Amino acid sequence: MIRRNVLILPAGLALLLAAVGPAHAEKGFGGATDGQTEQHADTGDGGTVSVTVGGVVFDRSKNGSGDSVGPVTSSTSWSPPACWYAPKFNPQELQDYLEPIWEAESTGYQWDAEQREKYNAKDEKKGFNKDKTGKGYWWGSYVNKSFPPGWDKCDTDYFWVDIGDPPPADKENAVTPEVLAELAYAEIRVPGTEVTLAPAGATKVNLPTWAWLDGAEFKPVSVTASVKEIGIDATATAEPVSLRIEPGTPDAETYPASGVCEIKDGRIGAPYEKGRADDTPSCGVKYLRSSGEGTFPLQATVTWEIHWTGSGGAGGDLPDGTFGATQDVVVQEIQAVNR
Repeated sequence: MIRRNVLILPAGLALLLAAVGPAHAEKGFGGATDGQTEQHADTGDGGTVSVTVGGVVFDRSKNGSGDSVGPVTSSTSWSPPACWYAPKFNPQELQDYLEPIWEAESTGYQWDAEQREKYNAKDEKKGFNKDKTGKGYWWGSYVNKSFPPGWDKCDTDYFWVDIGDPPPADKENAVTPEVLAELAYAEIRVPGTEVTLAPAGATKVNLPTWAWLDGAEFKPVSVTASVKEIGIDATATAEPVSLRIEPGTPDAETYPASGVCEIKDGRIGAPYEKGRADDTPSCGVKYLRSSGEGTFPLQATVTWEIHWTGSGGAGGDLPDGTFGATQDVVVQEIQAVNR
């Protein structure tokens, strides 16, 4: 296994100022320099297996793959955490990080004095909880690389948690199996949703157009998130359940009428077979007018049910996710031959 650093991501200056004062070099578990959140990948012959972001290791070996994959979007207003708390420093690492800041006197005497008192810095044996080395960690905040709404809410300064103890209840988004599952949700990638249509190329007005998806691609995918320092993990699994077809014009009918095709025997829809042009497809569309010189934008969206399991037998459901794509459909008039 080869470890390769692949990307350094900014974590936002405002959050750093709220947590530890002006920006300074920082290193810890998944911490990088200049207030950034570090990402690095462990790669082998088969490509990226896991990636570490913000103190959390994501195992993507069972994720969707290929050029057409993409992230699911929650079908509700819920969204994965935009920031979180995780183990960041052992006692010596926190001391090595903070003391140069204080010695530089760039943060002001009063702030430095308060920080020294908070971390009991003058006690050589107990300062920074050095007497608890190996028994716990200083936790700090990390930020989602895309900075969605709420990324700046994790503004608590470093806090100590003994190994085996849960994080303080008032620290929202401090990593637990459930929070790890929510973070894993954001890492899930599912296959693209371009459906196969028959007739292919161009369909005809008032004739059923069959639609289906390759069942081999639409199997459950999962991502596991873990924090090895405290021995917790969670796996979020997405399973395809249905396909919604929107023809791209009101002058069309869908099969079934709801436009929602349920997955059956690992397949969504059924391939067209010769001689069934007049049959009603289990999944498809019938256009009632020509697309003229243009096309109709057919939207195909797959719904994925998402559930999770985690350390200590924890588990549950997360909001369904959707992932869709648009494809252009040519609809032609049936040509009649006059004799």
